[in-house]
Amino acid sequence: MPKKFLQKFMPDHDTIRNHKHLKIFGTLLHSPNLFHLNRRSVAGAFANGLFNAFIPVPFQMILAAAGAILFKVNLPLSIALVWVTNPLTMAPIFYGAYKIGAWLMGTEAGDFHFELTTEWLMNGLAAIWQPFLLGCFVSGTVAAILGYLTIRLYWRYRIVREWRKRNKKRAKLSS
Repeated sequence: MPKKFLQKFMPDHDTIRNHKHLKIFGTLLHSPNLFHLNRRSVAGAFANGLFNAFIPVPFQMILAAAGAILFKVNLPLSIALVWVTNPLTMAPIFYGAYKIGAWLMGTEAGDFHFELTTEWLMNGLAAIWQPFLLGCFVSGTVAAILGYLTIRLYWRYRIVREWRKRNKKRAKLSS
C-alpha cells in the first residue's frame, strides 16, 4: 500500500511540532489529523503542496503548512511537495508559467533577460507580472487537481489489487 511506502519517509510528529518556522501555528499542530496517512489526507496534501509550489514567494513552506492545517491534510507531505520548485527547477517552471499566462491573456510572451538586481525587479517584473501571476495560478491549480486525482486513483488501484490478492489467497486455502 502507498501508506507503508510513505511512512518510511515521514518525519517524527515532534520534529514537525518543534520546528522553529512552524511554531507560529502553536497548538494547531497538535491535531492528529495532520499526520494521518490515508487516501483523503495524502491526496489533499498533494493538492495543497503542489498548488503552493507555484506561488512565487520565498515562504512557500509556511503557506503549505497553513493550508494543511486549514484543510486538515497531511502536514509533512504538504510541506515537502513545495520543493517541486527548488533552486534548480524554479526558473524553467516559472518561465513556463509566464508563457502560459501570456498565452491565456492573448499577449505575446516577450523575451527578457533576468537579472537578480533591484533595478530588474522594479522595471523588468513590472512588464510581466500579470501574465506571470496568472500562469502561476493556473499552473498551480492544474497541478493540484492532477495531483489530487492521481493520488486518489492510484490509492484506489492499490487497495483493489490488495483485495484481489487476498481473495485469491483465501480461495486457494479454502479449496
